[in-house]
Amino acid sequence: MATPPHRRWLHPRWLTAALLSAVLGAGLGGCGGGGGGDGSAPPSTSTTPPSNPGTLTQEPGAPVMTGDMATDGANWINYRRAQVGLAQLAHNTMLDTAAQGHSNYQRTNNTISHTETAGQPGFMGAAPGDRIANAGYKLVLPYAYGEVISATSNSSGFYQAEELITAIYHRFVIFEPLFRDMGTGAAIASGSNAYAYFTADMATSNGYGASVGKGNVVVYPFSNQTRVPVNFFSDNESPDPVPTQNEVGYPVSVHADLLSVLTVQSFTIRPHGGAVMAVRLLTKAGDSDTPVSAAAIIPLSVLASGTTYDVSFSGSVDGIVVNRNWSFTTK
Repeated sequence: MATPPHRRWLHPRWLTAALLSAVLGAGLGGCGGGGGGDGSAPPSTSTTPPSNPGTLTQEPGAPVMTGDMATDGANWINYRRAQVGLAQLAHNTMLDTAAQGHSNYQRTNNTISHTETAGQPGFMGAAPGDRIANAGYKLVLPYAYGEVISATSNSSGFYQAEELITAIYHRFVIFEPLFRDMGTGAAIASGSNAYAYFTADMATSNGYGASVGKGNVVVYPFSNQTRVPVNFFSDNESPDPVPTQNEVGYPVSVHADLLSVLTVQSFTIRPHGGAVMAVRLLTKAGDSDTPVSAAAIIPLSVLASGTTYDVSFSGSVDGIVVNRNWSFTTK
């Protein structure tokens, strides 16, 4: 049986109404809006394939598993952020409160959603921004916040975080450079078919975190990464990033700062010494769920095990030419 959905939510807010009107489409999970308004869209969902691979193999330099799902999930997110060259997120107890409350709400009400209903047990706020503010985290302009949630039969925080990073629309949120703070929460339901709920809330307020800078990007899988998974089940994410088929190759992505505009001239992947693979390209121009600051390719065939793949990206960030060539190796 397939596990329940992962979900994502990112809501940015910018310094001025003029900038908001121009770039609101950059918000992951956000829809366009003019003037001083803001927008949102129904959160996307993803589910993992109907297998339970257990905890991840310990990698050199990886955090040590504590057995606490919330702590392990946060540590794994920061571990992957550091590997791609992003700043690690500071632990914030107010965001912990928001995230833990939402995990508890989902378990208590047997639901998987970013939205809470007033009057239901454990209600903390209708939307992620409401819960973050109600937990005491003050959203002072300029600010941005994001939420990713998962519910699976696997209670490993490492596993939950890695599954969210695999799901490409969720990866766009987790690898947002401008976040500064993070809080996580987890709750495990009882019973033989119970699920473990994991929530990560990420935010920045009164200024942004460490920028990757104009004309710069980070990439994932990162250069020389090993043990990269060979596949991704596209039908388990909604909106479906590859509507025409289910099992595809592992997504490869490029990320700039939230307020940047990334354009793609060419984005390819090939086995070392082999031919360029057919891919599904995700950019804002062709996919409304992709932020304007990022792009991804999803190979239309499963990657080969134990194989090195060469990736080439050419494009621009805010009009500055960007060329990146790197390789990674699969499990």
